[in-house]
Amino acid sequence: MSRIDTSKEFIPVRIAVMTVSDTRTVEDDRSGETLVGRIEAAGHVLADRTIVKDEREVIAAKLRDWCANPEIDVILSTGGTGLTGRDVTVEAHRDVYEKEIEAFATVFTMVSMQKIGTSAVQSRATGGVANGTYLFALPGSTGACKDAWDDILAYQLDYRHAPCNFVEIFPRLDEHKRRK
Repeated sequence: MSRIDTSKEFIPVRIAVMTVSDTRTVEDDRSGETLVGRIEAAGHVLADRTIVKDEREVIAAKLRDWCANPEIDVILSTGGTGLTGRDVTVEAHRDVYEKEIEAFATVFTMVSMQKIGTSAVQSRATGGVANGTYLFALPGSTGACKDAWDDILAYQLDYRHAPCNFVEIFPRLDEHKRRK
C-alpha cells in the first residue's frame, strides 16, 4: 500500500487551475477555490488560475499555453467532463495530450463509486502528459474536486509518496525530445 517516506524532503509543485464554465466567476467558483485551497495547504505553489468558456479550442489553447510555460508543472481543470453537449473539456485535453494516463480515470471512478455509487459513470475525468506537464480534467463539482485531490493527486504529487509518484519522473517526461 502507499505511504509517505518521511526521510525524503517535500518538493513543492507549481500547479495551474482552470475552471471551465460559461457562467462562473472567481467570486462563485467553489470548485476552483477548493482546488486552490488544497494546493496551497499541501505546500504546493498556485502558478496561475483562470476561468474559460466551454469552448474546445479555447480550452485547448490555454492548456497549450500553460504547457509551454516552464513555471507550470501541473494543470488541473475543473468542469466540462460530463455528458452534455457543452461538455468538451475531455476532448480539449485529448487534443493536447502526448500520452494519456488511462489509469487516472479508472482510479477516479473507483474513488467516486465509494462516494456517489453508480452515478460515477457520468464522469469522464481524464489525465495526461504534454510537453513535460501533467494535465488532469476533473468534474465541476466541489465533491469531485475534493475526492480527486484528497484520494489521488495529493499522493501522486507528493515526492515522498511510495512506492512511486508523478513528481519523481518529472525529469523524464520529455526525455524523448532530448534524444539526438
